[in-house]
Amino acid sequence: MDMTEATVTAFVGDSLTENGDWQKLLPGQNVINFGVGGNTTHDLMDRLDEVVAAGPSTVVVEIGTNDFGWRFPVEEVVENIQAILAQLREKLPDAKIVMQSILPRQPEYAHIVRTVNEQLERYVPTVPCSYVDVWPALADENGGLKPEFTVDGLHLTEAGYEAWFAVLRPVLAV
Repeated sequence: MDMTEATVTAFVGDSLTENGDWQKLLPGQNVINFGVGGNTTHDLMDRLDEVVAAGPSTVVVEIGTNDFGWRFPVEEVVENIQAILAQLREKLPDAKIVMQSILPRQPEYAHIVRTVNEQLERYVPTVPCSYVDVWPALADENGGLKPEFTVDGLHLTEAGYEAWFAVLRPVLAV
């Protein structure tokens, strides 16, 4: 099989991924959206085989915000994301893996989200994979989503996705 025809970029995550128009970010490329609304890190671990079966050359991961809604401990969220990245690396040894920081949400979650993101940023070089910190582009001074990027403090508007794409685009080299 000609690898150029089979090049797939998989976007993996929760509703934030599911609602993104990733094909718009990568026009002309084969994009598969594996975002599922409501997914936690546990849910994603349970369906990683589906992602692996698609044989993506690039996997872009965004997961974790729903874990906070369920009040999962920081350690559990970090360990689950580490396990997800380790499984992806093991099963897709040649793939480019991009781990994104957990996006800001309501300000009361800011401290816990930052704590997880700091641990992830330290961990990703060991996978190895890339780390993209989308927090600075989306967070306001209180650690919540900037008002112009959200309608409910959690989900993104089109402007929010554009700000996210702007951070992600250079990493995906498009």
